[in-house]
Amino acid sequence: MTEVIEPSIETVTIDVVLSALADPVRLTLVRALDAAGDWTCGSDVLKDSRFTIGKSTLSHHIKVLRDAGLIRTRVDGIRRLVTLRYDDVEQRFPGLLSMLREHDTEEAPASTA
Repeated sequence: MTEVIEPSIETVTIDVVLSALADPVRLTLVRALDAAGDWTCGSDVLKDSRFTIGKSTLSHHIKVLRDAGLIRTRVDGIRRLVTLRYDDVEQRFPGLLSMLREHDTEEAPASTA
């Protein structure tokens, strides 16, 4: 298994993180990964959400989150497994992820392309 390169947490800035989280799909992805708690297949992350998106759109969102230092991606054959970099993000931005959990009550749009 190989891991895809992600930025060092020390180089991640809050403006990049907040920009990544400003998109409702990406925010939902982060919350779903937080709830999953372990490596999960990228295509399964939104299965219980209100979002229906294509594979290329999902790949784009995962790349943005990875580039923002929020998630880690590991290649397992043809699958891409993703996980939240909880400890790293908590170290760099204490309380950010728990704040996202506390405010997980907003209604999201039904679907996006």
